[in-house]
Amino acid sequence: MKMLIPILFACGTALCWGLYGPTIQHARSSTGEWSAFKPYVFIGIAYLVWACVGGLVGMMLKGDSFTYTGTQTPAMTWGFLAGSLGAIGAFSLTSAMLSGGKPLFVMPIVFGGAVTVTAIVSVIELKDMSKVNPMLWVGMVAVVVGVVLVAANTPHGHPPKKQGDQTEPASASVESAPEQSSS
Repeated sequence: MKMLIPILFACGTALCWGLYGPTIQHARSSTGEWSAFKPYVFIGIAYLVWACVGGLVGMMLKGDSFTYTGTQTPAMTWGFLAGSLGAIGAFSLTSAMLSGGKPLFVMPIVFGGAVTVTAIVSVIELKDMSKVNPMLWVGMVAVVVGVVLVAANTPHGHPPKKQGDQTEPASASVESAPEQSSS
């Protein structure tokens, strides 16, 4: 039961971040009316609101203090670094999506790459390669193969209609003209 809660939160993160790509794709202008960075402003506002409100509520529920000095400085320093990495990552992901990337291609690279980077950082922090199970490297290769397989085999759907493209059946696009009297 102890591992169920973290697994549920991890699944919630995967769900939200998995939906991020398809959602941000809708923020792209099909006509070029706005730049790829216009939606990023509100991505940032959302991060700020959810992180600050959620953090403050969580701190209150846990009876935490609102002090960030002295021995509690690492919470501020490492929290700011983690937030910066998250924001820069979101900026990179948003840029990938809004510059023409498709979720079915971009998202597997992001998630497969994130898992691999986390594993590499863990190996570096361990500082003793003899303690690294060789299956880790097999897993990293499997992630790359998995990313390629997922990206190559995800249904692509129909290409978006171009503006002015009249592909509707003739019966659906006929407009009724007002009848004229012959008097």
